[in-house]
Amino acid sequence: MNRVRRYFATMAGRLFLVLLLGMSAAAMLATVLAEAKRRQDAEHQEMLRSADRLIGYVNLLEESPAELRTRLVELGGPGIRPAAPDTPTLATDEAFSAMLARQDARFAGATVRIVADPHCRPRPPDFLPPSGPPGAGGPEGDAPVCRLVAVPMHDAPSLTLALGAPPVAHVKPLAADPVYLALLLASIGLLAYGVGRLASQPLRQLADAADELGRDLERPALALRGPVEVRRAAQAFNAMQDRLRRHLAERTHMLAAITHDLQTPLTRLRLRVETVADATMRERLIADITAMKALVREGLDLARSAASTEQAVALDLDSLLDSIVDDAVDAGGDAEFEQGCGAVLTLRPLSTHRLFTNLLDNALKYGGKARISARADDGGVTVSIRDEGPGLRDEDLDKVFEPFVRLETSRSRQTGGVGLGLTIARVLATNNHATLTLRNRQEGGLEAIVHWPGQDVPG
Repeated sequence: MNRVRRYFATMAGRLFLVLLLGMSAAAMLATVLAEAKRRQDAEHQEMLRSADRLIGYVNLLEESPAELRTRLVELGGPGIRPAAPDTPTLATDEAFSAMLARQDARFAGATVRIVADPHCRPRPPDFLPPSGPPGAGGPEGDAPVCRLVAVPMHDAPSLTLALGAPPVAHVKPLAADPVYLALLLASIGLLAYGVGRLASQPLRQLADAADELGRDLERPALALRGPVEVRRAAQAFNAMQDRLRRHLAERTHMLAAITHDLQTPLTRLRLRVETVADATMRERLIADITAMKALVREGLDLARSAASTEQAVALDLDSLLDSIVDDAVDAGGDAEFEQGCGAVLTLRPLSTHRLFTNLLDNALKYGGKARISARADDGGVTVSIRDEGPGLRDEDLDKVFEPFVRLETSRSRQTGGVGLGLTIARVLATNNHATLTLRNRQEGGLEAIVHWPGQDVPG
């Protein structure tokens, strides 16, 4: 039920419902109107044939000698039988009366009556037994219904003839046929579903592109195809992507230029500080200059990580994590790669390497020990970096990702950094279609979790 509700909440589902109801109503109305028109045409053709038979039969009688005429009246004609003129009238057939008058002036003013009389039943062939007792009509014994016409004769008294049976629709209407209705609804449903999917496809593509744009500014541009409105929307989206890309590139170039220009005065300042006689003052000034360089360098790294154009390649995640842990151990850190997952992902190798290096260094700096494990399941691939430090307050778990936020209370740049490490790590994770979150462990310490959803993991 939830899946059905979610489907009808989409544009495709609503289009499907509107088209299904509208087209079904239109098809049923068209079927009813077509049935009525077909019945009307059939009745008109039946009246034409009956009028032609009657006129031909009367002409034959008038052209025949009196002796033969009597015999012909007894025998009748195709669908024509003699009848008693005093047969009770059920109704009058004005349409057939008008048609007879138009066909032959002799019938002008003639009244055609609808009657129920046994004479309306055609005479069976001589070799067949009677269909029932005398006077019996239909299956329930009702007398058959036919037209009764008083035919004027030039040289003889007028004749009363029973002319066939008026048209009665014995065929079941299509609008009441369950097979027809099932086929109609099935065909309309398939058509409505296809139209709904086709009409909503450009919106789905645009939504997917907008979602991917937040992770990768270098994604391919949208194809300019489809209706004019869709092409205009795709063109506007591509133009927005180009503007964002240019803006980010300009910001990165500006920061790079500022960093480059600051290197020279900082170097001069460092040389001048070396001449300070007071050793304590000299060490403080050198520490400040070093912090300034680190701040400028990490700011540039943040800009470059957001504007990375590195190409993604197939990467063995276990091998990458193992090599990062080995480097940390060689540098004297207490790190261990506990469990691999065997996943091969399409990643940007340099940015992925830096992502896990930053997280591992952070765990070693604040937790003393670092343990890394990876697992893969239907939900995707998850890498966990755990430490044994004091952890963070719950309200700081998201705040720590903001730029220049330092939760280390010593205010020392040597112990607390400049507050951009986790910001850069989250940008690097986003660039690799992953999410980075932090959580406190029940047994103590902090856990950094990098997760690739299942749809982003190559099969």
